[in-house]
Amino acid sequence: MREPSSTKTALEPETVPCSIQQAWNILGNKWAFFVLRELYTGPLRFSQLKRALPGINPKSLTATLRHLEKQGMIMRNVFPSVPVTVQYRVSEKGESFHRVLYEMKRWGAMWADAASAAEEEGGGATLTSRRP
Repeated sequence: MREPSSTKTALEPETVPCSIQQAWNILGNKWAFFVLRELYTGPLRFSQLKRALPGINPKSLTATLRHLEKQGMIMRNVFPSVPVTVQYRVSEKGESFHRVLYEMKRWGAMWADAASAAEEEGGGATLTSRRP
C-alpha cells in the first residue's frame, strides 16, 4: 500500500481556509454590519453615524471605523476645515458586500415572525448546549 502524498493541492478541504471565518475577520464585529448599513445610504461623519447607531459607544464606533478602513471596506476623507471634518464612505470592496447584507436583511425579515413566536412559546429560539 502506498503512503498518502504529503503534498496537498489547493482544492483539498484541509488546505482551504474557511471563507466564512475570513469574511468575519474582514468585518471584525457586529457593529460593522450596522455601520455599513448606514454608509450604504451615502457618506457620513462620525457624529451622524453615532446618532444613527444609538446603542454604540464612541470607543466601539471608532474601533469599528478604523478596522473597516484597514480592511479596505470604507474610506476616510479628511476635509481641511476648522474644526477638521472627517467623512466616511463605502469603498468598492465595501460596496461588493452590499448585496450580502441586503440578503441577510431579507432573510431576517422572513424568519423574524417565526423567531418571535418561538420566544413567546418559551422554546426553540435560544441555542442550548447538548453537552452535559
